[in-house]
Amino acid sequence: MTPPEAPATGFSAGVAEQPPAVSVCLKVLNKRADFLRAARARRQGTKGVHLQARKRSADEPDPDAIRVGFTCSKKVGNAVARNRAKRRLREVARLILPEQGRPGWDYVLVGRHQATADRDFGALRDDLTYALRKVHA
Repeated sequence: MTPPEAPATGFSAGVAEQPPAVSVCLKVLNKRADFLRAARARRQGTKGVHLQARKRSADEPDPDAIRVGFTCSKKVGNAVARNRAKRRLREVARLILPEQGRPGWDYVLVGRHQATADRDFGALRDDLTYALRKVHA
């Protein structure tokens, strides 16, 4: 599935090299070592999400990318509850981090027991915005 195309502007409207309308600059953390490094760095908890963040050094790969990871322990619930919480965290990160995240930073969003999956989505977005503001202060 490909993202929708951006609206054509200017005199190069017929060119097929248009950027996609959805531009996501987020890369996903996969390695356990990245999660552990983020856990040792800055942390901020809110009612709906716990945020761990760290600034990467200049010699690490992708110095200008915003990298994000998601995790939910078994305390959150069974597999269905954990997957639902992670889906909500992914969507909140997709909406908030490109605007308020900083390039060169790693973020790990941790789901909370009976909060991430059940919390109002607007409140969850506000939680992440608040946590980012506190981490970068």
